[in-house]
Parts: sequence; structure tokens; C-alpha cells
Amino acid sequence: MYGPTIQQAIDQYLQTVALARSKHTARTYKNGLNLFALTLANHGILIEQELAENLGEDAINQFIARLKDLSPTSERLYLTAATGFFEYLVAESICNLNLPKIRLLIRQRARRPGLRLPQFPAEAIENILAALQTPITTELSDLDRLIELRDRAFILSLADTGLRVHEACNLRRGDIDWIEGKAMIIGKGDRQDIIRFSSRSLRAINDYLRARAAKDGASGKALTSLALFARHDKAAGRRILPISTITGRNIVAARVTAILGQEAAGTITPHSFRHYFVTRILKRTNNLKLAQSLARHRNIAVTQRYAHLADSELDQGYHRAIEE
Repeated sequence: MYGPTIQQAIDQYLQTVALARSKHTARTYKNGLNLFALTLANHGILIEQELAENLGEDAINQFIARLKDLSPTSERLYLTAATGFFEYLVAESICNLNLPKIRLLIRQRARRPGLRLPQFPAEAIENILAALQTPITTELSDLDRLIELRDRAFILSLADTGLRVHEACNLRRGDIDWIEGKAMIIGKGDRQDIIRFSSRSLRAINDYLRARAAKDGASGKALTSLALFARHDKAAGRRILPISTITGRNIVAARVTAILGQEAAGTITPHSFRHYFVTRILKRTNNLKLAQSLARHRNIAVTQRYAHLADSELDQGYHRAIEE
């Protein structure tokens, strides 16, 4: 009995990825393996006819050579997708491959992406946060006031918890321990993590939830199951639906423009507030391990990038040595 073709095996593997990983990861793996399939086709391999069991180490060599046209970061992502595909072939007994040798080839031939310091306008972010804490003085309709309170709570939470935008959008009311000021979330890599809320973010969330109390009560659902940050558009109607990551980005974009002006459009994203959070922790504590834990970075090398931005002692030492 014949096994699957290369194309069939790729499709089957991507189905398993879609079930187990985030939509963003599944999309990246799909892009990577589409390029892998195209590389094989360019070398005369008919992927819809050739059996997957015939794949060998030369395929990864061809793929590595093809990826040289991309950035080192994209190369590593697509090689991760290809490695996962080969591991799937072996695990499903579709193909007999030397996985250690394939991993060695990747380590030897793949480029290492350069570390880039995260860039964000810290002063502009602080101006935004200050503006979001001023009293609402303009006359607003009930709906517009509700949206205003939601947006304030959402952005203050991003800045003071280090939440990624999709993590914030997925929060439920019942996720928050109001006594401890903490929440249990499923973070990057499907890991269970604890995040902590500041007093100002909890106050903003409370103001928002009080304003929508009647709407939540009329939903007919347990309050703990309802989205923490909900949609308030016509399409949602009376339902309490969570905002999407696109809405989260639009919230930030709209508030940035409203507070800083049109010239600031595009300069600050939801992730800018995460960069701000990590840098602020480092500046105030000088504790790299603490910042790593609060940012939920698996690798401390990621946190170390922020240390370069937060190292005020180096700045002071430089000016003393050069300018005095």
C-alpha cells in the first residue's frame, strides 16, 4: 500500500498544526511549506505524484539554498516549519529520515538572525497614558462613553501588564482575581502564565465594567464567562463578544491619532506598550531576571535586548567620561 504524496503529507501536517497552534503560527507554517513545495517543484520533483517516503536530506539542502533570498528571521521561521514537517513524517512512519543529521545541517548552514533593539517612543507612550487617565469631560452618548472607557482600560492594561494584544483580547471577566490583582492566561506557546495588574489598570477596568453592568446582566450568561474587553458595534447587538486582535490594533491606532495627532499615526502599536512595560521594569529595578519573569520571556537573551535601552548607568558614565 502506497503512502501519501509529498503534497498530501504537507496538507495533512498543516492540518495538525492548525489544530494545535495559533492562527498566526499556522499561517507562517503554511507559507513556509508552500515555499518548500515550490522549491521541490523547481528541482523537477512532482510533489503531487512523488511519494513523501522518498524525501531525503537533499530536500532540506535545496530549501536552505532557496531561503538565502529571505531575511535571516524568515529563514529560521520557515526552517522551523520544515523541521516540524520532517518530524511529522518520521513520527507517522511515512518516511525514514535521519533527523539528527537534518537538524545538524540546519544549524551549520542557516544564518542567525541579528538581534534588533525594540524601538518605541517612550515619551509619546507616557503622554498617551497620562491623557487616558484624565476625567471624561465631554458630553458623550452612553455608547460612546462605554467605548471610551473600554479603550482606556484596554490600553492601560497593555502598558501595565505586558500582555500581547491577542492575550488581552482573549481575557474573560472570570480570569481576573480581583483580590490579588492577577489573572491566569494561556500565553505564547500555549503556556499557562500569570499576569499582574496595576492599581490604575484595575480602576479603569472596574469603571468600564460598571458602565456595562446592565448589558452584561441582560446577556443571560455567567458574568465570569463574558469577555473582559467586549465589542460595542451594531453587528454585536446585545451579545457580549470579545474584541478581535484587529479591533485591539484599531483601538490603539485611533487613540494615538486622537491624542498625539495625525503625524503620530503608525508610530505606536499594541506591542509598543509591551516594550514600554519591559523597559520600565528594568529601569526601576535593574533586575534582569525579574523583567524576564514578568515579560514571560523563555530566553533571557530576549530580555537582555531591553537592558541596552534601560542602562542609565552606562549613559551617565559615558557623559562623565566624555563631556566632563
